[in-house]
Amino acid sequence: MGNEAIAYGAIEAGVQVAAAYPGTPSSEVLSTLAGLAREKGFYAEWSVNEKVALEVAAGAAYAGARSLAAMKQVGLNVASDPLMSLAYIGVKGGLVLVVADDPGPHSSQTEQDTRLFARFAKLPVLDPATPREALEMTKYAFDLSEKLLLPVILRPTTRTCHACQDVEIQDGNASLQPISGFQRSPNWVIFPNLSARKHVWLNGQQEVARDSFESSPFNQLTINKQSDVGIIACGVSYNYVMEALQLTGLAASVLKIGTPYPLPAGPVLKLLQHAKKILVIEEQEPVVEDQVIALAWKNRYTTQISGKNDNHSPREGEFNVNKVRSILESFYGRQPEQAATFTAPELPLRTPVLCAGCSHRASFYILKEAARGKDTLFAGDIGCYTLGAMAPLYTTDTCLCMGASVSIAAGLSRVEPHRKQVAFLGDSTFFHSGIPGLINAVHNGANITLIILDNSTTAMTGHQSHPGLNRTAMGPTDRSIDIARMAEACGVEFVRVADPFDLKTAMQVAKEALAFDGPSVVVMQRACVAQMKKGRRRRINPDLCTGCGACVDELGCPAIGKPAGSPEILDNCFGCGFCDQVCPVGAIEEV
Repeated sequence: MGNEAIAYGAIEAGVQVAAAYPGTPSSEVLSTLAGLAREKGFYAEWSVNEKVALEVAAGAAYAGARSLAAMKQVGLNVASDPLMSLAYIGVKGGLVLVVADDPGPHSSQTEQDTRLFARFAKLPVLDPATPREALEMTKYAFDLSEKLLLPVILRPTTRTCHACQDVEIQDGNASLQPISGFQRSPNWVIFPNLSARKHVWLNGQQEVARDSFESSPFNQLTINKQSDVGIIACGVSYNYVMEALQLTGLAASVLKIGTPYPLPAGPVLKLLQHAKKILVIEEQEPVVEDQVIALAWKNRYTTQISGKNDNHSPREGEFNVNKVRSILESFYGRQPEQAATFTAPELPLRTPVLCAGCSHRASFYILKEAARGKDTLFAGDIGCYTLGAMAPLYTTDTCLCMGASVSIAAGLSRVEPHRKQVAFLGDSTFFHSGIPGLINAVHNGANITLIILDNSTTAMTGHQSHPGLNRTAMGPTDRSIDIARMAEACGVEFVRVADPFDLKTAMQVAKEALAFDGPSVVVMQRACVAQMKKGRRRRINPDLCTGCGACVDELGCPAIGKPAGSPEILDNCFGCGFCDQVCPVGAIEEV
């Protein structure tokens, strides 16, 4: 897998410190590193958020260690504050920032292009086309970082992260470079006068990086003397272009770009000399296309340059061979062939749903019932529990970004004080960015109820550790942070812990929290169903069932349906027993 190749590339480069916050499609980079850390002799951690991960990596790099931080593209928003300053301060040991983009998007709030962030931060970025190239680029990135004294961004996209390919890796432990240690200098303290000087230096490093990329093996130009068409393809799109050319029989000179920013001028100018018209194929934003246009204008080439600026290719969505083939044929003036010589059957509708037996469903049900009859808004957050927005729970009215639920609820409470505001977030998200929002709510006296859905893991991204657990990325630890005590330490006066599968008690706690005047916190504590042993499954006694529909219409558990018209518990029942407590006539019983 591409993410594993990046991890092995880091190990072969002699990485000494690695830190990350999980997020698809990046998570396997750190999980692979963590699994090998003790054997290979380096340190790895799941940090509480992306900002902290980058700062940990920066600290190690200040002392001369090779370090890596990994995250997904929205995580870079969280890490952007240290990133922008780090570009000015620079590094001593090589620092590689892996940011996995998610064109599509398949599992993200946004479809943002990290190459734009790299240009904004004035940092070089590498864009691997395959897992094999991702490994080689990772090693190259460490060397480049130390040459430039700057962090280097490696930006794989989903297809490169999760595609599989045979990749040769080196046996044995990498030779770790000696750590020279941190040396005191005013250059590590970002005062305004230093920033003014370093900005000049940073701008100069753009040209040093550009010169380095002139001879990079990750940029390859193939001139076709029989064609006056040039195609510039970036990252994974290069693979689509090559396959589409083969399928269509179209001829072109092709420039593969693996270093999109800063764009090397040499290979682009060679292509401009040869081609009468050029098409740039890149996913998301016209990062390379804009630089090619600027380069052509500066050098007085009148070559037609097409791509996103003249709507030949879209700025949204993920590319594939068929999409690129259609773009190419349109560019060549051909009527795009219908790729539909084969029509795939319509896929069945699969509505996303919380797992059978998931305790979050019980928590949502309890809060919905506890608030019944009251005018209540539910602010949701990022995680499995975003699915609280789906029918029949309907307990997520807003969802913005990690940790925002508590602050959104606080903001709503200022302009709609007549409504009760309830915020939901998970245990990992609480540590990630929920705590500042809670402290803010306490400090400013926001009248909200925060429900922390504590399932003792970071479930959505693969069960990574967080500070509430007695394990780290590298193994067991005897230290964990109690969420309820943390909420009390934040100044919350009403803090309760409840088991969402104890309907009666949890309902009473929820009602008390909603009635409390001021910020209140309920920690709904029950382990993730994916890490629990199945209980005894249930069945519905048809002699007692009245067909009221409470189990089907109010819970939305995928293990309860009406395949033959009457409520029925299916084979995927986990045996959590919550539906027993919801049934008003006691018709649900253990098998």
